Amino acid sequence: MNHKKAQETQGILLTALCVLCFFVAALSAGAVGQPSRSGELPKWVKDVGARRIPKARRMFVVAATGDGLTTTTKAIQKAIDDCAKSGGGVVTFKPGNYVTGALFLKGNVHLRIDVGVTLLGSQDDADYPSIWTRVAGIEMKWPAALINVNGQRNVKLSGGGTIDGRGQKWWDKYRELRREYEPRGLRWASDYDAERVRLMVVWESSDVTIENLNLKRSGFWTVQVVYSDHVTVDGVKITDNNGPSTDGVDIDSSAFVLVQNCDIDNNDDDICLKAGRDYDGLRVNRPTEYVVIRNNITRRGGGIISFGSETSGGIRKVVAYQNRGIGTTEGIRFKSAKTRGGFVEDILIRDLRMENVPFPFTFTLNWNPSYSYAIIPKDVRDVPPHWLALSTPVTPPERGYCEFRNITIENVEIVNAVRIFSATGLPEKPIINVNFANITAQGLNAGAIEYARNCTMRNVRLQTENPLKISNTENVEEPKSSIDPRLPKNWDRRR
Repeated sequence: MNHKKAQETQGILLTALCVLCFFVAALSAGAVGQPSRSGELPKWVKDVGARRIPKARRMFVVAATGDGLTTTTKAIQKAIDDCAKSGGGVVTFKPGNYVTGALFLKGNVHLRIDVGVTLLGSQDDADYPSIWTRVAGIEMKWPAALINVNGQRNVKLSGGGTIDGRGQKWWDKYRELRREYEPRGLRWASDYDAERVRLMVVWESSDVTIENLNLKRSGFWTVQVVYSDHVTVDGVKITDNNGPSTDGVDIDSSAFVLVQNCDIDNNDDDICLKAGRDYDGLRVNRPTEYVVIRNNITRRGGGIISFGSETSGGIRKVVAYQNRGIGTTEGIRFKSAKTRGGFVEDILIRDLRMENVPFPFTFTLNWNPSYSYAIIPKDVRDVPPHWLALSTPVTPPERGYCEFRNITIENVEIVNAVRIFSATGLPEKPIINVNFANITAQGLNAGAIEYARNCTMRNVRLQTENPLKISNTENVEEPKSSIDPRLPKNWDRRR
């Protein structure tokens, strides 16, 4: 072969190699972290989050001493009010630790809590006035949160500092109440009667930004966004939430919400979508919709992303991508009850990695009966209004069945799971149209799917000790399974 022909042959081989690499890359596009073959994200994704932030540069420094002992609520609130009256600006602090009760932010105000500044939640119940709000799906009177954005527009909180709810007081109160209530069949009332202080609530507000803050030790839920729209939660770190019900971020009957770049470690749902409970939630009938959840890390907690159990108003149009769970108890969690009603639909979850997450995929329509179903004992007198709301029957009964439908979960990598699938619908209301694609999962048990219809498994590969159990279903595909009893050296069967 002469030199010219050798060059031509080399060129042909190089071209062929490039074409081969292209097709390999195309076939691999479903891998975790790569673009999905199922298409682009919905167009509405670009419309979520706050559309504006306060622009005024006027500075208002809180006139108080941050000694960690003196209550400074009035001084902080005065700075916020003065800033708002002047047309807006920035409220700041000198370095220190400021004890405060409930604060109420105003429109066009940027509360800047810088590094070196910590707000400490007051331990005096009187510092949290009782206001009308929604708690765990029910509208009722409840103590104000530590930070409140109520009925406002164009608000920002940021700075890199810390808000410490010092929630141990309320955790203990709740645990004591549970010990008293449960023998009386009142487990369902404990969460409502304990009146634990939330760390931050955005209520009936628009264009709110919560950014670059350290949040810890909330008495109850940490960040609740309720009846609001165009809210951004960005770069928030949540730690030291060891108490019960210390959810990370709860999006509650709200729209156009963005949660991104957060690091969440708590003792309940990490990021949760809600829409009201039972009779009262069906009365309000307000959905959670147009939500984007991206680039977050969750550590301890009840679910990387949870839907429900408050589903009455419906949850729809949610996109979650490039999230990661490390040791979170559950991964993607769908939960409702026979009295919730509503729906969870049009959900896209993509590009997710779960490490040491015992239960990656859970679906239940009869969640936690002792909490979900309120029955007032016959010997109780002077029944409070919220007990009546909780116990009011949903009629007809079939109105109380939630439907999980039209859900896509793709490009997921799972290592060290205990039970990969825990999916149980109801005979009266099966789970329908759930599509899994491009998933590799390694764990102890494959788990089970029961009462489901029209579910696909495209390129789903399980490495477990036993195959997936599928029962009482219609048109539910089986994943590709390899039975491999060899588990990682660091595996702990007691998990």
